[in-house]
Amino acid sequence: MTELPPVQDEVRLIVADDDDLVRAGIVALLRTDPALAVVAQAGDGHAALDAVRRHRADLMLLDIRMPGLDGLRTLEHLRHEHPLLPVAMLTTFTDEGYIAEAVSLGALGFLLKSDGPRELITAVKAIAAGHAAFSPRVARWLVRAEATARIRRGRSARTLVDTLTARQREVLAELATGASNAEIARRLHLTDGTVKQYLRGLFERLGTENRVQAAILAHEAGLPEQHDTRS
Repeated sequence: MTELPPVQDEVRLIVADDDDLVRAGIVALLRTDPALAVVAQAGDGHAALDAVRRHRADLMLLDIRMPGLDGLRTLEHLRHEHPLLPVAMLTTFTDEGYIAEAVSLGALGFLLKSDGPRELITAVKAIAAGHAAFSPRVARWLVRAEATARIRRGRSARTLVDTLTARQREVLAELATGASNAEIARRLHLTDGTVKQYLRGLFERLGTENRVQAAILAHEAGLPEQHDTRS
């Protein structure tokens, strides 16, 4: 297992927030820790991108809502221009859409301005060390969202599997166990050629491109547990 890099002696930060007072408060708070150094501040997305180009930074704290270029669009630019720079979104908003999009764009943290000083500093250090860090409220939402998405994927997968014939489900169930074509043929008393034909039809029906995708879908549908054909 690859070890995460240790936090450097000094973590160089850029803080971007359009509210001057809020930004000053965050910067003052961060500077109470000698391991954190704020090397630049920005009041909008364009200024944040310019700051990254002018300063060497280990981490950016990026406000979600800013004029001109908001935090999410700024994050998109950063992923193209500076893909290795860790970014944490800093906001007062807990809108689920913002959280989901920030995570999908590669944000390693989603911190609320209402978090306590110690929580903020601890999260900043964790992200600088290569970890992900989310406000407790955001973390709880992410867990709920993933559980909901898993349920939806399972329902969608079961709907697709229900359109298959009994024989196709048997072949898919065997595939999901990791069985080779020869093993599927032996277990189901088919020829290798027939198994290949079934698999081509399955991939087309399920909208999958290969064995791995089909196996994942089968597991999401709970198929291997329902159709254990091994003796």
